[in-house]
Amino acid sequence: MRNFLRFILKHHFTFLFILLEFVAFVLVVSYNQNQRALYLSSSSRIAGGLFEKVDNVEQYFALKEINQELSNENAFLRSQMPTSFRQSNDYFSMVGDSASMHQYKYRACKVVNNTVRKHFNYVTLNKGTKDGIKPDMGVLCNRGIVGIVIKCNDHYSTALSVLNPRLKVSAKLKGSDFFGSVSWDTKSILFATLDEIPEHANVSLGDQVITSGYSSTFPEGILIGTVDEVLHPDGESFYKIKVKLSTDFAKLSYVEVVENILQEQQQQLEEDTKL
Repeated sequence: MRNFLRFILKHHFTFLFILLEFVAFVLVVSYNQNQRALYLSSSSRIAGGLFEKVDNVEQYFALKEINQELSNENAFLRSQMPTSFRQSNDYFSMVGDSASMHQYKYRACKVVNNTVRKHFNYVTLNKGTKDGIKPDMGVLCNRGIVGIVIKCNDHYSTALSVLNPRLKVSAKLKGSDFFGSVSWDTKSILFATLDEIPEHANVSLGDQVITSGYSSTFPEGILIGTVDEVLHPDGESFYKIKVKLSTDFAKLSYVEVVENILQEQQQQLEEDTKL
């Protein structure tokens, strides 16, 4: 307390000057219309700017919750729609009959880890078995496919990324019955390779490559990418097609895990048929 009083006594002229300046400012603003209007205009502009900055900060910190809500809502809406998919630009437009409805369920997940620069890349999700996630479920985002779940614990799961040469996805050219498999050649995170398309197939640059529906993991018609280059190796009867991936794997944030409710029945029947 003594030090505080010493500080006040030492700088009392400075404090007196500030006080008098404040009183003079109040008097000028109070008894002069032009100065008062200028002050109110300036203070409103400054206050408005400060409030806008504060609001922007609050909105930024609310984005995580908003994104999670939108992702959950998107997954719910997908589950309520028919499951025969067709692609239209960047969005899923769906058609189908009542017998095929609700075959697939979608669960929104957040990506908590994602590798893109390794030879074998994986994606880690923030949901596991307690959320209904199981191995062999497909993972997709609003731009296209992401990978397939391979391991789970109670609260987390890992998925084999499309950017992993161990993963092969059954695919076809949109509007065509020719199908093959898409796999990553480890050269670029932007491209993959579509094999097994016969040389008599009509393939053009820009054609969409979609899931074929021949596996029990993904519904038919999920976008994988577009044809970027068509190669015909000498002595082979199949094209080697370079596909520009639709998913930007360097920017994954929220994804959806798709569950085929009839997957076990299909797999069991196919296993029994092999006997």
